[in-house]
Formats: sequence, C-alpha cells, structure tokens
Amino acid sequence: MFTGRLRSEIPPALISLGDALIAAGAQLVELDLSDNAFGPDGVRGFEALLKSPACYTLQELKLNNCGMGIGGGKILAAALKECHRKSSAQGKPLALKIFVAGRNRLENDGATALAEAFGIIGTLEEVHMPQNGINHPGITALAQAFSINPLLKVINLNDNTFTEKGAVAMAETLRALRQIEVINFGDCLVRSKGAVAIADAVKEGLHKLKELNLSFCEIKRDAALTIAEAIEDKTELEKLDLNGNCLGEEVCEQLHEILEGFNMASVLGSLSDDEGDEDDDEEEDDEEEEEEEEQQQLKERGVEEQESLTPKKIIDSQASTPVPSPPVDVATFLAFPSPEKLLRLGPKCSVLIAQQTDTSDVEKVVATLLRISSVFKDEAPVKTAVHETTDALMKKAFSSATFNSDAFITNLLVHMGLLKSEEKIKTVPSLYGILMTLNHMVQQDYFPKSLAPVLSAFVTKPNRALDSCSFARHMLLQTLHQL
Repeated sequence: MFTGRLRSEIPPALISLGDALIAAGAQLVELDLSDNAFGPDGVRGFEALLKSPACYTLQELKLNNCGMGIGGGKILAAALKECHRKSSAQGKPLALKIFVAGRNRLENDGATALAEAFGIIGTLEEVHMPQNGINHPGITALAQAFSINPLLKVINLNDNTFTEKGAVAMAETLRALRQIEVINFGDCLVRSKGAVAIADAVKEGLHKLKELNLSFCEIKRDAALTIAEAIEDKTELEKLDLNGNCLGEEVCEQLHEILEGFNMASVLGSLSDDEGDEDDDEEEDDEEEEEEEEQQQLKERGVEEQESLTPKKIIDSQASTPVPSPPVDVATFLAFPSPEKLLRLGPKCSVLIAQQTDTSDVEKVVATLLRISSVFKDEAPVKTAVHETTDALMKKAFSSATFNSDAFITNLLVHMGLLKSEEKIKTVPSLYGILMTLNHMVQQDYFPKSLAPVLSAFVTKPNRALDSCSFARHMLLQTLHQL
C-alpha cells in the first residue's frame, strides 16, 4: 500500500484509516496490516485505533514484515496495554488470541516491551515472532509472559537467537503449558544443552503436540537422540524437524530406528541438510568461547543476569541501574560491534575508525563499513554515530586516487549476498543496517553518482534477504530514484 510513498505520507494515511473505522463504530475482530513498509512512524499512525473501542473486540493482530523496529514495538506494546486497561473498565477486557509480528527487527527491547503486554492480556493462543533479532534476554522475557497465557497453542520464534539460556527459560515455560500444538524454534541456536531442556519439557507433558521444529540449531548427536526418545507417547505428533543440525550419517540412522520402534518413523522430516558429525570437544570449546563473548557484550551493555521473574515482576519491571562500562578501543568495536561500543568510542569515533582503516584496500573498507552499519538503530544517538563514522570512512576512501569504486561496490554486493562470487564468502546475517546506511551514503557529495544505477539494479532484484528488510529496501530505492 505504501510502496513509492514518502515516509511522511504514511502516518496520515493510517490515521485516516483508523479514524474512519472508529467513526463507523466498527468492532474489529481481525486487523491485518502485514507487508506494508510503514516503519516505526507508521505504528503511531494506528496507535489511536488500537486504543479505541473499535479494537476492544480484537482477537487477531497481524503486523508481519512492517519494519516496526524497537521503537515501533514499544509503541505497539503501550497501545495494547492501554486497550486492555480501557476495555477492562468497560467490563469486557481485550482478549487477543493471535499475534503476528515477524520480520520487524524488534530485538530485545521491543520483544521485552511486548512481553509485558502479553503478560497483562493473558488470552493468547498463537504468537508468531520469527526473524526479529531477539537474543536470550528478550526470549526469557517472552517465556515468562507465555507462562501467563495458558491457552497458547502455537509458538513460532523461528530465526531468533536463544542460546542455552533462552532455551532453558523457554523449556521451563513449556512445562506449564498444556495446550501447545506447534513449537517452531528452527534456526534459533538452541544448541545441545538447550535442546535437551526442551526435550525434557516435551517428555513430561505437551500431549497435544503436533509439530516440533528444532532445525538448524547446532544440535549434536546425544541431544538429537534425547529429543527422539522424548516424543515416544506424543500420539498427535505429525512432524519432527531436526534438519540442518550436526548429527552425522550414523545418528540419522539411529533416529530413524528409534522412531520406527515407536511406529512414528513418518513424522521425521528430511535430514538432507545435516551438517555432519563434529568433534564434541571442539563443540564445547566453541560454545564456551561464544558464551564468554556474549557475556562480555552483555556486561558492556549493563545487562545483569536476571532472576526468574514472577508474572507480577514482568508487568511492573523497571529499568535497572546501568553498571559501569569498561573502556573501548577501535579494535574492540570492530571485533565485536555493538551500538554501545560505538557510542563509548566518544565524539572522535568517526575520525579514529577512518584513521585506523587502510582505505587503499577495498576489502578492508567493505568489512569496516559492514561492521559499522551492523549496529545501526533508529535511535538518534546511534543513527548519528553510524552516519558520521560512515561519512568519515567513505569520504576518505572515495577521495583517494588509488581507491577503486567499482571494485568497492562489487565487493559490497557480494558480502550482502546480492551478487554471487566464485569464492566462498560469508554474507552479512541481516541487510537492514547496511541498507539504512547506504540510504544515507548515496545522498552525500562524496558518493559517486555513477554507482547509483548499479546499486539500484541489484536492490531491485528479487532476493529473500531483501524481502525481510522491506522497509529499509523501500527507503533506499526511493532515495536512489530521486537522485
């Protein structure tokens, strides 16, 4: 609906739509605004509608792939809480059943805000929040909120990052839920220990379970077999997806044998993308190293280990006092980028990063740009720091007589996964940050206008990675067309 529209045009359009529904005396049961790139500003456009009597009867809210971001997630959560408060005062509390908000870059803060709203509502039956960049603090908050929604049947958190901590928290919640039919934690990095915790929860209950997806989660041999053994008495089960894990041919055969013994061989999905058996010692070392890195990043963000929260604590939670942060240098930021590290580099961060990057090396310039853009957020301080640092780096690069701008754009497109390479290149996990950064870059005097048609051609092409960032893609294409 908003393709080709200016960002400023979107909120008034949504306000008009909402005002009309309110004036008509509508009593909405379903509101679906999915796949419209309205972004955080757009959420404010239908905020009044969500708080109005027109939504007191709302049962299904679908906002998939709308580019809401953290800010939009917080606005949405506040509106849902207000709707519940006002509808409760009328004697008919909001009884939302289905919530869909995949591909919105909600991240931890957005997910935590929505978790508070879910904890208040308490009537959810389906929650679909795949591909939102949520890590274990956000997953833990959601798990605690889900425990207060006993009617939950479907939980889809595909392509977020649980790690063991998030998986254990979610497993604890699953023990308390009796109506669960579908669990989709595919591509969520639950790893072996997290998978065992989930298997234990499945084994103890969940007799209505129809689908369990733990694909592409770095699950190893023993954990996979534990999962298979846990579903022995799940007579309703239709599908078990363990594809893309690290099992090896022998374990794949053992899985088939175990399930055949239960007369359930037909429920096991394809294992064609199995990563093969890996050395357990190496696995443990890798997990420990990643846990240490993750813990360090959380410490730097001032995030302390949370105690298990009661439902009351979720609803009444307040921000904790931030802990002192250790100093950061350019090398630390580039090794493990985060918005907080960039800000803590101080006002001279743009100069420091530009000075320490060899701009005669196209590969290094692209790598540095991708690390800077990966921390992009719509919040003003972070956005400004990303823009200023990008400007300093790229102005230095493009002004150098030895810098090959054609090689730069080719290399960048390869790392974005928009152009194939003969070599095996690791592409960036999300294009949102680089697309938003490019949207700023292409408007600057230092950016060669000859590169705009090339960039436009590749961003216009159909691509799954771009589909998950429709708002950022729309913004960049709109800017490129205006150049």
